[in-house]
This record gives sequence, C-alpha cells and structure tokens, in this order.
Amino acid sequence: MTALLFGSILENGSVTGAAFFAATACSLVLGLYIAMIHRVIGGCTRSFLITLALLPAIVQLVILLVNGNIGAGVAVAGAFSLVRFRSAPGSGKEITAIFLAMAVGLATGMGYLGIAFFFAVVVTIAALIFEKTGLFGGDGQQRELKVLVPENLDYEGIFDDIFARYTKRAELAEVKTANMGSVYKLTWKIHFRDGAPVKAFMDELRQRNGNLEISCGRAVERGDLL
Repeated sequence: MTALLFGSILENGSVTGAAFFAATACSLVLGLYIAMIHRVIGGCTRSFLITLALLPAIVQLVILLVNGNIGAGVAVAGAFSLVRFRSAPGSGKEITAIFLAMAVGLATGMGYLGIAFFFAVVVTIAALIFEKTGLFGGDGQQRELKVLVPENLDYEGIFDDIFARYTKRAELAEVKTANMGSVYKLTWKIHFRDGAPVKAFMDELRQRNGNLEISCGRAVERGDLL
C-alpha cells in the first residue's frame, strides 16, 4: 500500500502517455490548491496566484524532459536561477509559496504523485495554522511611516513624545535627502497601540514637520532570501 501511494508512476524511468497526463493533472490540481491557500493566508495579486497555479505543471514538464540527464539538469538549474534577476523581491510568504510549487512540480515530474499530494497538504495546513494562531507573534498593527522635514529642522527626538502616546514601538529605518537636499525623508517602522486614532497622530506630526508630506501605510515585507 505504501509503495502504491509513494512510489513513482514512471515505468523504468520512461514516460508514457498515461503517466504524462496523470502527472500534469496532478500538478494543475495541486497548483490550484496552493494558490487558493496562499490567497487565504495573505493578500497577493491575481498574476501571482495564476503563477502559483501553473508553476508545478511547468516544473513537472521540465523534469520529465530532463529525465535523468545530468547535463540537461545543470542547464535547467542555471536557467531557473535567472528568474531571480528578472523579478522584484517578494515577501517571505511569496518565496515559500514559490518553493512549495516548485517542489510539487519536481515530485510530480519524477512520478511521485502521492508524495507531492501529501507534502503540499501538510505544508499548507502548517502555514494556515501558523498564520491563524499568530504562533510567531505577528503584529497586524505594523505600519511604515514616511515624514518629510525641512533641512534646517533637527529631527533627532522631535517626534518621540508623539510616538510614545500613539505607538508601542517606533524604529527609525531610513534617512535620506530629497529635492536637492532641501528636505529630509525619514522612514520609521511603527507599531500602533490598540485603538490609536491615526488621524490625530498624523495631525500632531504635521504640526512638527511644517505641514510637509506624511504617509503612513502597510509595512512592506521583504524576503530575506532575495
């Protein structure tokens, strides 16, 4: 029974028509499943979801074509590495989803449909549990605050009392000049207190920075691997 579930459907390493269609169908179904779970876990674009749904089938075909040829395998690995330089950095969740889709494609391409199904289900269930239970202490109130200040304003500590009233934590992440050096652009990673009024927070900041531009939005996650 175990050999039936976790064995390869390829006969002596050769690809038959039935094996090809079975592997492709499994790849498409699991790709769609991974995309739907990723949609539940976190917001992403429609384009990215389509990519996740199709990626296992694409990788599966590549593996079937390589079919044990070491030289071809090395060439394919080099081609896939170029994708990194053609795409923008993504969040950790997106990187994980891409690697999961590729792992499923590798498994189905080698004929191990049972392993692909089992692995995809286990990993996505674990991801759902981690996300919904907040196991690693995620903070939904994290925001990225950008404030412009005039060049003659000493910004060191000028907003500390405001941060103390409205935020749990505020970390100055970046300082750079803009408009030919006439203003500084300050970027903080902040965590709002529960129920903190964002408008009042912004109004107090405007009174300190000379009513220059202020923006406060969702903090952009960057994957550590890219």
